[in-house]
Amino acid sequence: MDFHHLNYWQEKAKNITPESRLFINGEYCEAQDKSTFATLDPAAQHPITAVARGKKADVDIAVRSAREVFERGDWSQASPAKRKAVLNKLADLMEQHHEELALLETLDTGKPIRHSLRDDIPGAARAIRWYAEAIDKVYGEVATTSPSELAMIVREPVGVIAAVVPWNFPLLLACWKLGPALAAGNSVILKPSEKSPLTALRLAGLAKEAGLPDGVLNVISGFGHEAGQALSLHPDVDVITFTGSTRTGKQLLKDAGDSNMKRVWLEAGGKSANVVFADCPDLEKAAAATAAGIFYNQGQVCIAGTRLLVEESIADRFLALLKEQAKHWQPGNPLDPACTMGTLIDNAHADTVQSFIRDGESGNTLLLDGRSDAHPAAVGPTIFVDVDPCSHISRDEIFGPVLVVNRFRSEEEALQLANDSDYGLGAAVWTGSLNRAHRLSRRLKAGSIFVNNYNDGDMTVPFGGYKQSGNGRDKSLHALEKFSELKTIWIALEPSS
Repeated sequence: MDFHHLNYWQEKAKNITPESRLFINGEYCEAQDKSTFATLDPAAQHPITAVARGKKADVDIAVRSAREVFERGDWSQASPAKRKAVLNKLADLMEQHHEELALLETLDTGKPIRHSLRDDIPGAARAIRWYAEAIDKVYGEVATTSPSELAMIVREPVGVIAAVVPWNFPLLLACWKLGPALAAGNSVILKPSEKSPLTALRLAGLAKEAGLPDGVLNVISGFGHEAGQALSLHPDVDVITFTGSTRTGKQLLKDAGDSNMKRVWLEAGGKSANVVFADCPDLEKAAAATAAGIFYNQGQVCIAGTRLLVEESIADRFLALLKEQAKHWQPGNPLDPACTMGTLIDNAHADTVQSFIRDGESGNTLLLDGRSDAHPAAVGPTIFVDVDPCSHISRDEIFGPVLVVNRFRSEEEALQLANDSDYGLGAAVWTGSLNRAHRLSRRLKAGSIFVNNYNDGDMTVPFGGYKQSGNGRDKSLHALEKFSELKTIWIALEPSS
């Protein structure tokens, strides 16, 4: 059989047995109260397996084991070279098991296997390897003092990190956080979404095989109001790093204040603007990137280009190009390597997306309707044009393949529309003018600005947002700052006798 064919993946899906237990202190185990929950395949519409449902009692054990190994120094005091070798081995194992991990990701989320294979799993392994290679290249500082003093500025691991990650890119986003947290020497409790726990649980076993000491990585599958809140309120968790909704992010900030003032790093919602000017050098390229920027991963992307602002003189032409590009993004069987769009994460989320579409039909023009009765969790490309900027579909994060379009006449009007959002995760500018590209890049209020592309980038640049899109940064060396303590050591030198 060939992995380029549907039958190959269907056979593998029949024979796979996912790990479904918690991973605490180097061992797989049931939840303390033996409870479980079902993780569902949204495409096949049936349960995959019963997963251990971690709660406060399990979190307490995991945090205790993480703290004990941290204080013992098995990992926190290991040399950078030792940590580098273990994390590189973990990346090797992820690459060796890439088909298994990709299949688990697709079964658990409904995303196309082609994207799991091409993007999610390689990207996750790259994140681990990038931080493995970075950690022995990060130095402290010596301050400029008088000759009778020595002042050193050093970075140390914080302690116990809780990483709470979402269901849209389960393993990739987990590794964006695990990479810097582990490389810096911390212990981690990873809480995957209850909708997509399988790759995180499998990763734990690979980490042990790679040589990560017991207790350094623990994985607690479970629900946010149980396992997640137990972590956010825990007095012995030093940092919580989170990717997910703005609503949940605000709750985590409250929980941190109600407990031990733990640091909270948030990557939250988005409603990113994609601005196309009439002097765009390649409208067809811009249309293709715009379609990918909203329809990739079924629109379940925090930085998706959900708001298209297009200059009035080219709007009709550009919309015709965009509608043609949408034909390349149609829902299908996620296990088919030819499929470009799978299903949304579950039927309930599909209902929410469709309710936004129904709401948007009042007073707006529906250029393309992606609703279909073919599958309860599938929604295809949907485009509204000439949308009221105050409407729900313009302002709220839909987290589905729904694009809202507005026309503008001037650069100032485009800038005002783009910045008129509670969010500030990303923005794009398509223009042939270098001056305009620089002007707008400086004035757009977003953490990432893309010029003549949408959402390009790699591990060398930080990822995060302004305003209610959050306060932390994933990726790059800047992420290491979030998982380390900055310490000053001031030494008074005795004068020579």
